[in-house]
Amino acid sequence: MSGISWNDKYCLASKPLSFLHPNIPSMLSIGIITRGKYGRRLLDTIANHTEFTVSFADIPPTLPDFIDEPAPFVDNLDLDPKVLSSDLLINYSLNPDITPEIVERAASARAKAVIIPGGWARAGDPEKMKEISVQYGTRILVEDICCEIGDDTDPTINEFASVLGRPGLEVQVRDGKISNVKVICGAPCGSTWWMAEHLKGVPVSEAPAWGGLLVQQYPCRAVRGTMGGIHLSAELHKQAVEDATRKHHSGVN
Repeated sequence: MSGISWNDKYCLASKPLSFLHPNIPSMLSIGIITRGKYGRRLLDTIANHTEFTVSFADIPPTLPDFIDEPAPFVDNLDLDPKVLSSDLLINYSLNPDITPEIVERAASARAKAVIIPGGWARAGDPEKMKEISVQYGTRILVEDICCEIGDDTDPTINEFASVLGRPGLEVQVRDGKISNVKVICGAPCGSTWWMAEHLKGVPVSEAPAWGGLLVQQYPCRAVRGTMGGIHLSAELHKQAVEDATRKHHSGVN
């Protein structure tokens, strides 16, 4: 997008569809707290693959090791109220000291749901999160990896997960090879679309294993070297390819 800065790009992306196209009803509004590189791929994915409206607020990539007084610290971050009051806030602060403070501010601003990537180690006190959820009626979902997001009790998260979350695919096959892959639901980091493009031409019998391998080659920021993280993401994508090829052969698509 020549001549348009990264910030300008997402100002454009955050315009409601009802404003850009009057015949299309407004969609889910998503606010993202980014921290350095974390959260920016999600911005790209939303802009490129969804009709959600999106806004964001960036916090410094480097934070103190311990933040004794989160409230004044978050005050100094000067977070955009529009981001906090979105239907869904996705918080990449990745800091257990300030995450509960940011979540409570979003909940008090009437955010319907909050997703916290990175797991409980970076989310803060579970009891505090439960207290916030009960007080404001806000669904708070903590996930190690966002491509594990699926059916939920909350309609706002379900609307998000219908497009971004646990991968779902449709495939076309020609001469025993994958000829095309349609992403029905993809990982928020964008790895599913990258995998889909690189699966073309792969023999059907090898496609699931290739799908898992390709996701591990994608520069996803999920944790590596453990049983979860990127390895769980690879398994979820392998299963998605298996399901899609099975449906193709059974004529379900």
